Amino acid sequence: MTPILELRNVSKIFGGGLFSSNRTVAVEDVTFSIPSDNPTMIAVAGESGSGKTTLSRLLLGVARPSTGQVLYNGSDLATLSKQGRKQFLRDVQPIYQDPFGVYNPFYKADHLLYVAIAKFKLASSATETRQLIVEALETVGMRADEVLGRFPHQLSGGQRQRMMVARALLLRPKVILADEPVSMVDASLRATILESLRSLNRDFDISILYVTHDLTTAYQSCESILIMYRGAVVEAGAVEEVIRKPKHPYTQLLVESIPQMRAVRNWERDEEGETMLSLDESRASSGCKFADRCPQVMDKCWTSQPPLYRTDESRVARCFLYEDAPVLEGADVTSTLLKP
Repeated sequence: MTPILELRNVSKIFGGGLFSSNRTVAVEDVTFSIPSDNPTMIAVAGESGSGKTTLSRLLLGVARPSTGQVLYNGSDLATLSKQGRKQFLRDVQPIYQDPFGVYNPFYKADHLLYVAIAKFKLASSATETRQLIVEALETVGMRADEVLGRFPHQLSGGQRQRMMVARALLLRPKVILADEPVSMVDASLRATILESLRSLNRDFDISILYVTHDLTTAYQSCESILIMYRGAVVEAGAVEEVIRKPKHPYTQLLVESIPQMRAVRNWERDEEGETMLSLDESRASSGCKFADRCPQVMDKCWTSQPPLYRTDESRVARCFLYEDAPVLEGADVTSTLLKP
């Protein structure tokens, strides 16, 4: 079946020309798809600058690829008709990191909800409109009488973010692209917002692409995960396996950086065992992107770029440590990410 969203050999480059030293490769040759018949929650994780937000912007059509194609139901996003574009805007909904930036401070916060209903003709009367809004707010754990009629600055960050989730729910989309949706709310509200997203996936068959730098929330919320480093996918698979037994050296360092609860902390041992991620400035790599930071770097890593190796049935890793494993055909990680 045709995926609802697909990246096909997509790269996004910012800066000068092909040979300019000021070029920044934000996404490099990524092939990835979100199926239309198997709603799932997929995490895209990595440190700041890894390309995960650019990936979501490409899927939203906010950014255009430098090379490759972004497809919606098999059609190039850049060439959609007016009607096709309108359907895309309904089927694919974003939830941004900073909810306050989405609101117009001169309008009441629920203006976004009323506009969504009016634009897509979701209700035939004022009574039906309000009923839809009340139901959407209750689904995400909010009481209508506490938020309707208020301006954005009168709501908390968590309320503003949950209202964005409610807006997405109103449209019954096929996919929600959530870019760091809980990074700007306090810990007490993170679980509430993440549970709202899980309920959308579970109860309404909506696929969620969860973009985050937080491996803990990714592990708690998602079924599978895609790890990015400097624009490239370096590991992908079932979240349970990737987080508990990471294969790629970069993923291993990310997992080791997750704060651990300890009754007694041995400061001397921690300092001795600390893993440094300093760059090796003495060598420039034309091969693996992680070579200058990798604790297991080999000579071939400096000159050749590793492909994605299928290390087991539900895992791929871009590392020469697994060169005896078969190479992932077509480099589309979707078959690895999703459960059969």
